[in-house]
Amino acid sequence: MSPFISEFVGTMALITLGNGVVANVVLNKTKGNNSGWIVICFGWATAVFTGVFISADASGAHLNPAVTVALAAIGKFSWSLVPSYIAAQVLGAMAGSLLVWLAYYQHFNETSDAASQLAVFSTGPAIRNATHNILTEIIGTFILVFAVLNMAAPANSLGAVNALPVAFVVLAVGLGLGGPTGYAINPARDLGPRIMFAILPIKGKGKADWGYSWIPVIAPIIGGVLAAYLFQAIN
Repeated sequence: MSPFISEFVGTMALITLGNGVVANVVLNKTKGNNSGWIVICFGWATAVFTGVFISADASGAHLNPAVTVALAAIGKFSWSLVPSYIAAQVLGAMAGSLLVWLAYYQHFNETSDAASQLAVFSTGPAIRNATHNILTEIIGTFILVFAVLNMAAPANSLGAVNALPVAFVVLAVGLGLGGPTGYAINPARDLGPRIMFAILPIKGKGKADWGYSWIPVIAPIIGGVLAAYLFQAIN
């Protein structure tokens, strides 16, 4: 696969399985309805494992603009490739959320709560406070990117098998830091599906909450770049 296709397919798999587990938990009349936060966190972790494993060899499995920009910021990735990687990630996220909508179409129709419908696509704060929401996303993404950079270092790298420890980091971030904002920690993961939510003909849907949407885009980029600079400073 070309790097563009790799990032597209890997991100599509990530979002299909990640947003899929959210749909299974929050939408009405599913087999997993109300199964809880731990199920969502484990589902996202295994979604990350799948996406990273699929795309590691062809593109390095960024699957996340925060990772792509962080690597470019410290000279480990070409800035000239950043736009195509981010485009592939956002488009892959849009495609993945489309697949989730198709798979759970009947359950969207059975769910009248607009907040639950939106939650399948994008994140939102438990307590809305821009300063604290930004800080939470920065911290979560900082830990993710710093861990990934250390795992990918030559002395520690396991190649495609790095997918498993990355999945464990995402699980830890979800369980430990996911409560305040739903741990976007990935601009494409939030923006692409939010765009699809706004476009798709979902029965009884509410607004896409664009007023919050900039936080899970900007804050993860900041967290990722800070992590990259720290990694570079101590290595």
